Amino acid sequence: MEFGGGGVADWGAHMFDIAQWGLGMDDSGPVKLLPPNDPTATRGMRFVYANGTEMFHEDFGRGWAVRFIGTEGSLDISREFLDSKPENIAGAKIKAGEKHLQYSDNHYADWINAVRNRTKPVADVEIGHRSATICNIANIGYQLKRPLKWDPVEEKFLNDGGANRLLTKKYRKPYSL
Repeated sequence: MEFGGGGVADWGAHMFDIAQWGLGMDDSGPVKLLPPNDPTATRGMRFVYANGTEMFHEDFGRGWAVRFIGTEGSLDISREFLDSKPENIAGAKIKAGEKHLQYSDNHYADWINAVRNRTKPVADVEIGHRSATICNIANIGYQLKRPLKWDPVEEKFLNDGGANRLLTKKYRKPYSL
């Protein structure tokens, strides 16, 4: 935890990134964090977005993966698989007028093309920042073991100085930020 945020920030950054992307929240984040009832739990955090959508940090038995649950079924995504129940969801063709999410099978080439064309890469720095933010505030939620309200615009906890103090650390002299 001293140097990298543990498992939540390690694989969590990749999984929360996919979840934010699929939810259309790449430029935002949750507004509430609700920790699990078990104070020793390392999974079970519930994140609530301003539109009421909920995201859960949990193990659903598929390794490092993301599960989307909608009105017509579920979709499981990882680096190794894309599955759905019912099976036809994963293979459905996106029609004109429906939302298309961009992705890249080669982030290096995507980044080089963005530099050359002066465009944004699929996973730009702001998206990375938002994904890392979720990891960091999740760790704070697990540490404090209490519900927290988060302002994704101001990027601070509401009415919680103790939680806000954990957003950074005390730097050793002569270092500062």
